[in-house]
Amino acid sequence: MMEIKTHDFNDTKIAEIISDEMIINSAEDALDLVGNIYYQGFDKVIISEKNFTPDFFDLKNKLAGDVLQKFSNYRIRLAIIGDFEKYESQSLRDFIFESNKGRQINFVGKLSEAL
Repeated sequence: MMEIKTHDFNDTKIAEIISDEMIINSAEDALDLVGNIYYQGFDKVIISEKNFTPDFFDLKNKLAGDVLQKFSNYRIRLAIIGDFEKYESQSLRDFIFESNKGRQINFVGKLSEAL
């Protein structure tokens, strides 16, 4: 079961996805979510790290790139909340660092940072 909680922040509607289940297991799942969010009038979304398949954080399989491309194509800004320090992969750390320099995709530690 997935819930979409709306946050109003600086006259912007932000969707926070709340679920105990993995929501994004594939690029198709991401596209479904993006379409859902987009048609509800959101242009920003917050999702917890636990809602992504662990494969997302293994850059070798290209899933992260495919998923994030869906958000970029619709110009939906995405914040992923989690503890990213636990990942050993230097390429993933570099990817997170580079993403956080921009405004499209951000990896943050808590909801207040995401907002």
